[in-house]
Amino acid sequence: MTSADLAGDSSTGAKLLTAAREVIPGGVNSATRLVGAPHALTGASGAYVTDADGRRYLDYHAAFGAILLGHSAPEVDDPVRAAIGGIDLVGWGVTEPEIDLARLVVEMIPSAEQMISAMSGSEAVAQAVRLARAVTDRPLILKFQGGFHGWQDAVARNVISSAESAYGLDPLSRGILDGALDATVIAEFNDLDSVRELYDRYPERIAAVILEPIPHNVGALLPDAAFIEGLRTITSEQGSLLVFDEVITGFRHALGGYQQICGVRPDLTTFGKAMGNGYPIAGLAGPRGLMERFSSAGGDVLLAGTFNGNPVSSAAGIATINYLRDHPEFYERTYALGDRIRSGLGAIAGELGIHAVPAGFGGVFALYFAEGPIRGYRDLLRDNDEAYIAFHRRMTDRGFLMLPLALKRNHISAAHTEADIDRTLEAARDVLRSIRDDGLLR
Repeated sequence: MTSADLAGDSSTGAKLLTAAREVIPGGVNSATRLVGAPHALTGASGAYVTDADGRRYLDYHAAFGAILLGHSAPEVDDPVRAAIGGIDLVGWGVTEPEIDLARLVVEMIPSAEQMISAMSGSEAVAQAVRLARAVTDRPLILKFQGGFHGWQDAVARNVISSAESAYGLDPLSRGILDGALDATVIAEFNDLDSVRELYDRYPERIAAVILEPIPHNVGALLPDAAFIEGLRTITSEQGSLLVFDEVITGFRHALGGYQQICGVRPDLTTFGKAMGNGYPIAGLAGPRGLMERFSSAGGDVLLAGTFNGNPVSSAAGIATINYLRDHPEFYERTYALGDRIRSGLGAIAGELGIHAVPAGFGGVFALYFAEGPIRGYRDLLRDNDEAYIAFHRRMTDRGFLMLPLALKRNHISAAHTEADIDRTLEAARDVLRSIRDDGLLR
């Protein structure tokens, strides 16, 4: 979006974005926030956000999934306010909230014996990658086409790639050294043969396999049980670590993350986003023998970070996890609402003669504009991105906030209701009909 795109837009949001561009590159602090109206948001409560011109939107974007219980949830905000009245950032020794948070995480995540705190999922993954290379004394990381694991150089390649770039060298950014890009190799999700082929090509050189158990950064590819179990077998046999990036699936789909659901125990787990319900908090967990390689325990892998384990973030994490533990009905409700909207979208697409596949898990949903089945990224190359983006754009224009970018997912929080879902489906029927009638389907 350029300044020309705002020409003639007299909204308060457009004026704020224009002002922001004088002091912030592009006017936003993360490029994927620059997606058109609403240009600026000024309020958020429950399942809704409000833009600078006073219009309310039912929020399915949920800050890329960081909002789990609803915006400004008192169950989290009240403990955070209390924490602000206590000890602040001291950067010396340890504080009680750090201990309490770590105990909760170790109790909830099946593979965890110890954890470290971080401020973002990208930081947590960076720690996991460095630890895996140190433990195995190997250079390569294996990731899957379509998987996103943060902005750091080690994994910043091959996410939403074109057909021409997929599986080849497709970096997310300039400025990454060739050596960093070459040290990450790409496999196909739900395809063990592609993993075995890379182990054959790079014997005793792969330090870790990292994956989103459900690749939510491309909507929602669901893993076959045999695939997840096969990864555990292969990595164990090959002397590599298996890393679950549960930054999105963690706490959202189950208290113990997707590993609790599938029954497979990774060596390392990263988590973040929803665990703080909008506050900056993330972490890395694993068995004691691996985690004590960090320099804080006398090991040889650097652990550092001024804001790691700060009282405010720790309080948010503790409050969110405690709520989920004490309210198991949260998962029953969000799973039911997720089923409701996925089945509704599928039925509407069928009625309108549109080839579309509803996808998702728990409270996450997406609508692929392609014929199924869709098991891996190769199948996603059939998706009609123009229709996908148009669906989210037109839903947003009608007051249902959905990120208008290809393959991006939607999130249901504790604040959403059946009435919200039904109203969303009514709007979706009109939007899908308009997409069909405008000739956007191929």
